[in-house]
Amino acid sequence: MKKTVIAGFAALMMGLGAITFAGPGNAAPEPPHIAGQIMVKFRDKAAAAGVLRQHGLSEGAGIGSTGALLIKVPAGKELQLIDALSRNPNVEYAEPDHVVTVATDQPNIDYFPSQYALHNTGQEFTSTMGVKVAGGTPDADVDAVEAWTKTTGASITGAGIRVAVLDTGVTNSHDDISSQVVAHVNYSDAATDEDKYGHGTHVAGIIAAIKNSVGVSGVCPDCDILDGKVLNDNGSGSTSSIAKGISWAVGERAQVINMSLGQRVSSRTLEIAVNNAWKAGVVIVAAAGNADTQAKIYPGAYPNVIAVAATDNRNAKASFSTYGKWVDVAAPGVSVYSTFPNGSFVLGAEPYNRSHGYDIASGTSMASPIVAGVAALVWSTTPAGTANASVRAKVESSADDSIFGTDPYWAANGLVNACDAVGCVR
Repeated sequence: MKKTVIAGFAALMMGLGAITFAGPGNAAPEPPHIAGQIMVKFRDKAAAAGVLRQHGLSEGAGIGSTGALLIKVPAGKELQLIDALSRNPNVEYAEPDHVVTVATDQPNIDYFPSQYALHNTGQEFTSTMGVKVAGGTPDADVDAVEAWTKTTGASITGAGIRVAVLDTGVTNSHDDISSQVVAHVNYSDAATDEDKYGHGTHVAGIIAAIKNSVGVSGVCPDCDILDGKVLNDNGSGSTSSIAKGISWAVGERAQVINMSLGQRVSSRTLEIAVNNAWKAGVVIVAAAGNADTQAKIYPGAYPNVIAVAATDNRNAKASFSTYGKWVDVAAPGVSVYSTFPNGSFVLGAEPYNRSHGYDIASGTSMASPIVAGVAALVWSTTPAGTANASVRAKVESSADDSIFGTDPYWAANGLVNACDAVGCVR
């Protein structure tokens, strides 16, 4: 895992080299940024060319709908130029283009043959290695199977709810998820939009894998996926690529955006992109991070984003999960079964030893798409004209806070419940 904003597999979460998390009271090192470019927003657009020319720079391309420009600068001079530009009254802000990474992943030596996150009876499982695994707590799931008695994600008009997955891409050759993808875009520095890392395919499958007698099922199996590749083939990306992906998803009529990725410093450009998506009526969901601290991760920590912590199959906080009052809800994030690419991919290499096609992964990267899927199910039951604030309220107010026990502060609401969110009858 390398550079960027992914909350599920690489950056946000577990063991990513580029992004580190400091515990409370610790001084954090300067976070990594993309060399050779910065993000600048001008108060007076007409003054942009002149201001930049004073520093030997040229105007750059816009970053989605944020109004900011991506400016090429000499490598190594990023912070110096940001400081100089920030002093100009025509500049609203200048900031680094930070590295973003996925929010997974915890290596696992065992594999659950069942999707306990969707429906858990508490029975013992036998792993693919022949090891007996305790079934956990019967109520550790999100009651997705019960929710399907009311909806599987098709809207009242029959069209699938559109969920944007901003990640490492979704494989083009997996029968259980590729057919659910209705649009692709590539804002990463990878040559193609194919998922050669594995994270995005796993996340997309958690949301919308087809419900049939083969493989796995997503939380919202009739949802459509918008595949926004914003992280490269090493699971790394930039703030600007995420902001572009958010703007693209809005243009593609996304109703939910999932970001299983994150960075530990806030970005005004990223927050503008998030706020624009919220104003456009989108429900935005992101991983809270895998640092086992209360340190905020972005975009999850922005007010217009549902931040998601991870639980295990016993309804306890996952050992790695970030927590705190700023985190909105929780969902299963340990040993979550889903799709992986059928070809070679980075997360299939040692020490993971994942079989092609399907396997488990852990992280708040896995918990976030479960919540995105629940939000999509809620959208599918609402009449035209319903506001995204109403959908978010249903997801959060129907969550079960009884799982907190004596520690009520590791998420604001509780474990999401798909059945209660859509009002199904048990």
